[in-house]
Parts: sequence; structure tokens; C-alpha cells
Amino acid sequence: MHQLEPHFRWRLDYTAEEDSRSPFFGREYSEFEFSQKVYNYYIHPQWDEFGSETLYCKILYANYADNYAIIELIGEWNDCINNDIMFLKDNVIDPLQEQGIFKFILIGENVLNYHGSDDAYYEEWYNDVADEGGWIAFVSMLDHVLDEMEEHDLQNYVNFGIEFNIAWRPLKPKLMYEAIRYLIED
Repeated sequence: MHQLEPHFRWRLDYTAEEDSRSPFFGREYSEFEFSQKVYNYYIHPQWDEFGSETLYCKILYANYADNYAIIELIGEWNDCINNDIMFLKDNVIDPLQEQGIFKFILIGENVLNYHGSDDAYYEEWYNDVADEGGWIAFVSMLDHVLDEMEEHDLQNYVNFGIEFNIAWRPLKPKLMYEAIRYLIED
């Protein structure tokens, strides 16, 4: 897992650590010191810690004019034991919403498992963004993760499914946003 870095091809367009509106503004990263783990496995030091013991993220792109953010995730999403959605909402999502972001694209191809609990935080998040005309999309999730999310009825609040498993890496951020927006809004 230590070799899985966050997507880096958009770094010329955006870096969260240089964005004064980002919750990760001012962070400094080591390329050589591995200290963060998902269980017993070190992860690449470019991933951002936000309070969870098993889930990490990277804001790949934020566009305040069009009100969207693209966030990549790695690890195990465990709401049942760790309440990861609470940490994600409180420490990443809410600060972005305060800056005018209300369309969220979360990339989950490196989310290994999902363990659900209740859906209260998802419902709150949905209500927060829906009031502004926004939405939430989970993109490129593994099939077994999608199955678990469906079992916990997250589809009532979040857009996800096979149609959201797109080849996003070759795209520029704006084109990815437009592709997801088209799936949701049109």
C-alpha cells in the first residue's frame, strides 16, 4: 500500500496544501518518511489524515467558481467502529462547504472495505448540499464496497453505482466534473 500515491497529474492545476481555503492548507509532506498506516500497512506520505484511523484522503481539485471538489480516498471506510463519516464530514466536507463547495466527487478505487452504521451523517450531508443545488457522487468504488453501501441505503443520499465507475485518470478535473454532473443532473 505504501506505493499507492494520490493521483498526481492534476498537481499543476491544484494542490490543497497551497490553497488557503482548503482544510489541508500549509501541510508539508515527506517523500521518504512513512508514518501513517491502515492497520499494519504503511501508506504513502502524500495522503492526508483527517481523524480516521483507517481512512485517508487527498483533495485532488477544488473549483470554487463552479462549487465542486474532487477527493480521492484510500483505506477502509469503517462507520461501524470508527465513525469515519463523522471525521470526513467534520474535518474535510464541512470546511469545504463553508468555502462554497456543495458538489462532491469522492473517488474510492482504493477503498478496500466499507462497514456501515446508520445513515444520519449521509442524510445531513445530502440535506446540506441539496439546499444549495449540490450533490454527492462516489466514483470508481469496488463492487463489494458498492454492495455494502447499498445494504445501508446510502443511495438515498449519494449517487453511486456501475455508471459512476468511469476511467477518470486520463481526464482533466473539469472534464471529470462535467461527466459526473451529466450523470446526475441531465
